[in-house]
Amino acid sequence: MNDFDRYGSDPYGADVLANFSRRTPTVQPRIVEADRGLVVEEAATGFVGAVLGLEGRLIRLEDRRGSVRLFPIGPGFLIDGEPVALRAPKVVKVAARTASGSFAVEQDRARVARASRIFVEGRHDAELVERVWGADLRVEGVVVEYLEGVDNLEEVVRDFAPGDGKRIGVLVDHLVPGSKESRIADAVARGPFGDGVLVVGHPFVDIWQAVKPSRVGLREWPVIPRDIEWKHGICAALGWPHEDQADIARAWKQILGRVDSYADLEPLLLGRVEQLIDFVTT
Repeated sequence: MNDFDRYGSDPYGADVLANFSRRTPTVQPRIVEADRGLVVEEAATGFVGAVLGLEGRLIRLEDRRGSVRLFPIGPGFLIDGEPVALRAPKVVKVAARTASGSFAVEQDRARVARASRIFVEGRHDAELVERVWGADLRVEGVVVEYLEGVDNLEEVVRDFAPGDGKRIGVLVDHLVPGSKESRIADAVARGPFGDGVLVVGHPFVDIWQAVKPSRVGLREWPVIPRDIEWKHGICAALGWPHEDQADIARAWKQILGRVDSYADLEPLLLGRVEQLIDFVTT
C-alpha cells in the first residue's frame, strides 16, 4: 500500500496535532464564605480590604486607610495569592445575634409596649436606633419617639409625667459642658420628675457623626464652619448633592445604608443607648 492509499489523496494534509491541546485544565477556585473581617484582594484592581458586609450581590471591602469599595461577589478574589470565589456566609440560626450584638431570642414575640419611652432628638436619630437596636427594643416592648429638637424637652417631660413605673430616657446630640443641650438636661434633672428621667448624650454635632467615618470613605468627619449648615457642609465635603432637603434625606439614606450593626457605630453612642434601654426596662 502506498502513501496515497494510506492517507487519501494528500498524505500531508492530515493534522496529527488536531486533537491535542496545550492548555492546562481549568482549576476551579476554592469557594470561601465572605465572613466579616476576612481580608481579600480583588484580582482585577489589586484592591485589598476586609469584608464589611454584603449589599445584595455586592461585597463591601474596606482597606487599611478606611477606603470602602463594592465588588460583585463570586470569583475574582485572592487570599494570600490563591484564587478564590467568595459566597455569602451561611445563615447560622444557633446563637444568632441582633445588630446590637445581643443574642436573638427567636421564640419571643414583641411585647406589648411599656409605659416607659425613649426619646431622641430627630428622625435620623430614631432611624439609626431602630436599625441597630430595633430587635432588642421590640422584645423589651420599648417605643422610641423623636422630639424634633431638644428645646421642648421640659414640656414633653411635664406632659408625660414620669412616675408609677413610667420612665423616660432621652438621647441628646452634642451634650457637652456649657452647651444649650446641657443646660436643658440639667433643668430636667432638677425638675419635679427628675427621678423618672435619664438624659444622656454624645459629643457629636449630629447623629451622622456617630457612624464611623470610614463607612462613608472618610478618614475622619470634616470640621464644618459655623456659618455653614452642618449637614450641607458634610454633603459638600463628600461631593454629594445638597441643594434642598430631599438631597439631605438621600444623603442620610446612603449613610444609614452603610450601617449593618453596632460595629459600624462609635462606642460613645453605643454605651449611651444601652444605658437608656437599661434605665427604661429596669
